[in-house]
Amino acid sequence: MGTDPKITTTLSTKGQVILPAAVRKRHGWNAGTKLTVEDTPQGVLLKHSVFGPPTRMEDVYGAAKYKGPSVSIEDMDKAIDEEVRRRHARGRY
Repeated sequence: MGTDPKITTTLSTKGQVILPAAVRKRHGWNAGTKLTVEDTPQGVLLKHSVFGPPTRMEDVYGAAKYKGPSVSIEDMDKAIDEEVRRRHARGRY
């Protein structure tokens, strides 16, 4: 977009800005797309907001309950290595 001609739009009395169709199409932004607004020294930056609000530990603690014996990090690493080797042997990686 660096060499494209400048595109202008107008701020409405409600503070709304209409993004030109060519810009929306180029970025794949449809109605309802969430955008992050950042105030930068160069101006205002709009970015597609792919992530939701930050996750807090207290919201997810205990969500993946495991009932069984404790497993060491070494045992987990060993199991992962074995699975990668198994999949590689089958042509999966």
